[in-house]
Amino acid sequence: MAYKNLVIVESPSKAKTIEKYLGRNYKVVASLGHIRDLPKSKMGVDVENNYEPHYISIRGKGDTIKNLKKYAKKAERVYLASDPDREGEAIAWHVSHILGLDPKDKNRVTFNEITKDTVKNAFKEPRSIDMDLVDAQQARRIMDRLVGYSISPLLWKKVKKGLSAGRVQSIALKIIIDRENEIKAFKPEEYWTIDSQFKKGTHKFDASFYGLNGKKLALSDEDAAKDILQRIKPRANFDITKVTKRERKRFPQAPFTTSSLQQEAVRRLNFRTRKTMMVAQQLYEGINLGGRQGSVGLITYMRTDSTRVSHIARHEASEFLHDNYGEEYAALKIRKTKNPEGAQDAHEAIRPSSVKRTPKSLEGVLNKDQMKLYKLVWSRFLASQMTPAILDTMAVTIEQNGVTYRANGSKMKFAGFTKVYDAPGNQDKKDNMLPDLVEGDHVKLVKNDPNQHFTQPPARYSEATLIKTLEENGVGRPSTYAPTIETIQRRYYVRLITKRFEPTELGEIVNKIIVEFFPDIVNIDFTAGLENDLDSIEEGKTKWIKVVDEFYQPFEKEVTSAESKIEKVQIKDELAGFNCDICGAPMVIKLGRYGKFYACSRFPDCRNTKAIVKEIGVVCPTCHKGQVVERKSKKNRIFYGCSRYPECDFVTWDKPVGRDCPKDGHYLVEKKIKGGKQVICPNGDYEEAVQK
Repeated sequence: MAYKNLVIVESPSKAKTIEKYLGRNYKVVASLGHIRDLPKSKMGVDVENNYEPHYISIRGKGDTIKNLKKYAKKAERVYLASDPDREGEAIAWHVSHILGLDPKDKNRVTFNEITKDTVKNAFKEPRSIDMDLVDAQQARRIMDRLVGYSISPLLWKKVKKGLSAGRVQSIALKIIIDRENEIKAFKPEEYWTIDSQFKKGTHKFDASFYGLNGKKLALSDEDAAKDILQRIKPRANFDITKVTKRERKRFPQAPFTTSSLQQEAVRRLNFRTRKTMMVAQQLYEGINLGGRQGSVGLITYMRTDSTRVSHIARHEASEFLHDNYGEEYAALKIRKTKNPEGAQDAHEAIRPSSVKRTPKSLEGVLNKDQMKLYKLVWSRFLASQMTPAILDTMAVTIEQNGVTYRANGSKMKFAGFTKVYDAPGNQDKKDNMLPDLVEGDHVKLVKNDPNQHFTQPPARYSEATLIKTLEENGVGRPSTYAPTIETIQRRYYVRLITKRFEPTELGEIVNKIIVEFFPDIVNIDFTAGLENDLDSIEEGKTKWIKVVDEFYQPFEKEVTSAESKIEKVQIKDELAGFNCDICGAPMVIKLGRYGKFYACSRFPDCRNTKAIVKEIGVVCPTCHKGQVVERKSKKNRIFYGCSRYPECDFVTWDKPVGRDCPKDGHYLVEKKIKGGKQVICPNGDYEEAVQK
């Protein structure tokens, strides 16, 4: 098929969507991501010659490069339409080099959303490759290479093979370990609360102890709580001494940035960060809607730290709200939200490419995960363009004999944006109505409920809170959070247990070395400063060689010093308590990249290994010979199977309890449900009371 113009993008799905919009004179092909990079076998950076990078074609990309050259030869003009960020600009630059194009030619095309009008308009105004963006990407890549290829060999030599260190991953690891140390050092403190119930007439309402004589008082122990209770005259009335009624407005949150989308997808959808970005990429690059519409990009570019929204998108949202919800729900003036410090405002926030494309209209088109994420993006964006929720609030002060209680009530007056989107904790909240009280009223005490509590240690980081902490400290950028979290888990520096990160022994060893010998690498202010320097390169204010040199000169001295000072760390093998069934030598517990396992102490002469399994004290209900053991799937999900596998193939996701169903004799299992656990028969005809 004849074509005049060749367009090169990163992915085949993006190519398919764009080709449909551009018509027969355009052929759109994919580079399948980067085609050139630094070599894996060596540093690839000439530190003696202005840190010149030595790029090579990526292994396995030979056919792709060959095809790109073949297509380019036939075209009158080549356009580079990779993603609109540093990484995309670098891909365009590398492709132009491979194809022998002049980077100053106006052949670079970018768009923040893949819709027909946006794509066509972008091709009307092509530009040259932005070398400031390319240099910012190069500076990051080179600094990461200098760190990784300088520290990693030291870790191999002094600790164990296969370890790695990186700028952002080292800080993420240190943040997790610092929190673990806080938890270990935490000493709980006792405190008491008094929750009470009062009534006016027949209307009962809740209140809590506040203090004495109008001043707040903390109750540190049981004696302090008893002292308060003894002051109260049980049969005497309490006085309403203050009533404050207010109208309170709750404003919607801004539309999503990369970071806030990742955090909210963890909280609401239980999506891992990598999964969120993968599904978002699919929605951005185009989904086939069928019929005349074909493939359409459903959301704007998903790597952004800006909350800006175009006037066109705002206008469309306003029209949609007027038509579907009424004018009282459409905000006349959008409340401005601050972009994160250092945010690059080149992109918009993440939003639907058209708010008129409702989640309901896409049922049967999107798969389950795509629908969940699209609904989240669509709802959050629409809510951001809506009027605030209005609540009538009432705060009441209740006193007797100097003892002060407080009660708070609220009633939703106008739903506003909450009609579309609200925080998970607010969605199920009902109005907390207080009786119609005025100053001077008298109320009766119904009951006092004193409770003992202890202060809790800070919580371990989840994916959402770790991303939030990295972002708040200016460490990393939208594109780095997912790979950072993935790397520290893949290297077995941390484990994700009940959705919270815990450091491993290996992680603590690596962190200790980096903190001691490379303090700048794990210094949050230093790393955040480097991110700002990269932004400055992107804006054309700073030269990349200067930034890299200022980083590398002191770092090189630290590497030289560390080589002589780091002592070899011995990770001692723990005895397993049984002998190898092949050679009879003692088995030991070793630490691998996926955790601990049993191995023969005579390795490498004997290579016998076994997975570590946990018995649950239940005999296999199928063969009645083996024990039921807890195992983990490739996706780290716990399941239960027979210890005699493969002789016995018993397997179940639910934990067997060691008893048979009284109705049909089938084995019973313990199933986790909301509010506790329940013992059920998998056949579905027997269940026991829920255990809290």
